[in-house]
Amino acid sequence: MILETERLSLRPLTTPDAELLFPLLSDPEVMAHWDISEVDDPDLVHAIVEGQVAAADAGKALHWTIHTLEGDEFLGACDLSDIDRWHKRAEIGFMLGRGAWGQGYALEAMRSVVGHAAAMGLRRLSARTHLGNLRSDALLEKLGFAEEGLLRGHVLRDGEHRDCRLFGLLL
Repeated sequence: MILETERLSLRPLTTPDAELLFPLLSDPEVMAHWDISEVDDPDLVHAIVEGQVAAADAGKALHWTIHTLEGDEFLGACDLSDIDRWHKRAEIGFMLGRGAWGQGYALEAMRSVVGHAAAMGLRRLSARTHLGNLRSDALLEKLGFAEEGLLRGHVLRDGEHRDCRLFGLLL
């Protein structure tokens, strides 16, 4: 399903989109607050995207690429993952290239994703940020998410256990 906003088109992720995502996943600044460090292998990015497409095909996730309506510029990606239809919940995620930061694109895209989740009948969304990711924390709060806790040592990245903040939204 394609989601459209005033300025954006969110399109279902396809395997060829790995080429679009590689510059984001290989950017250390974009990846600073992710569970994995930057990826410098295009084949690994392709495998990651294939896994995301397979999860979407299995009904376990929805992954989108984010493009501007005007000019069709690729900006990033977002998702509903770990979809649990029995308990009516899922997790959200988003990633934008540095050139799209600070322009309200992530908020606009994620408002659309949250609305789509509600239309699907989901009643709870969660999100997780690495401690210190103030931009994502602020975006989640603008979307109405509330901080629900601290996951101490939740992610092992580059030999370091990182804490994560857990956010939740009841729809």
